[in-house]
Amino acid sequence: MELDGAGWDGGDFASLGEAVLAAESAGFHAATFSDAPVPDRVNALQRAAFAGPVTRSIALVPEVDTVYTEPFHVSTQLASLDYVSGGRAGWIVTAAESPETAAAVGRSSLAGAALTQEAAASIEVSRRLWDSWEDDAVIRDVATGRYLDVDKLHYADFETPADFAGPAYSVKGPSIIPRPLQGQLPVIAAASLVGSGQVPADAVDAVLVTAPTPELLAAEVRDVRARIGAPVAVIAELDVVLDSRGQAAAERSAGFEGGRARYSGSAAGLTDFLESLLKEADGVRLHPASLFVDLEELGRLVLPELRRRGALRPPVLGGTFRDLLGLTRPASRYASAAVGAGK
Repeated sequence: MELDGAGWDGGDFASLGEAVLAAESAGFHAATFSDAPVPDRVNALQRAAFAGPVTRSIALVPEVDTVYTEPFHVSTQLASLDYVSGGRAGWIVTAAESPETAAAVGRSSLAGAALTQEAAASIEVSRRLWDSWEDDAVIRDVATGRYLDVDKLHYADFETPADFAGPAYSVKGPSIIPRPLQGQLPVIAAASLVGSGQVPADAVDAVLVTAPTPELLAAEVRDVRARIGAPVAVIAELDVVLDSRGQAAAERSAGFEGGRARYSGSAAGLTDFLESLLKEADGVRLHPASLFVDLEELGRLVLPELRRRGALRPPVLGGTFRDLLGLTRPASRYASAAVGAGK
């Protein structure tokens, strides 16, 4: 469920906390946070961090830019989110052309292949830094006065490749934050960013797929799965406008432009559509026209029926986002190297 992207109206929710708790109570597995600029609003990662301590089961997955944000800061902030949420954090990688953002940070605007290079580099930096602390690096040894075992901290030693289109950089490491609770946060990217000559498929854990119409979504999911060829989760994106409170969806959808496949109609019709779509996709990210209005209908009529039909799993209290995606917790790449070197 996208909490506050396209279609967010602030509506009748008194606060972000109230909105995310409503999504959790409705039974959604994950809340995503758009990073589209809105006056007087903090960024997506900060909003997700605010939601961490007030929620218990819903995964918190912000969009975070990889082009104009320092990779080291991206990595450490996401690791902090994983701690504050108890292992329920994820990352939607974004890499969009934005002359305004570039000007704001004093950089040249990038486009085309340069964007995917920035995304791939930022993901690799983050993954190396998350692994740069072994799981047992913090020892708190009172007798010797040591908080850390320095032999279990490792350099990331990343350098951009020779053909890097943007300004070259390097990251030494290690991170300034212990390894995330999940080891590696699940990384999600638009399917259009992933593939040969772009972000490597093995760098991400899931891809987001959209289509011009709902009828084309299932076929697009199959096509993307075949093109990528890696065992990554494929998540469909769908705008949603429901009949609600005596008003037809067609009336409510006037002026709503999400730019994705859109379902407009009854809750019962959406339930049937999602049941069919979930036979192809590993999940669906819903973008409601009005969070307050559509969330009520989704939580009351759609999600319970999908669970009754066996098309949707119930939320699991105490689980991680990796658990939700069926991912095991990985060992640090540097721990394996240290063992192999006899350390």
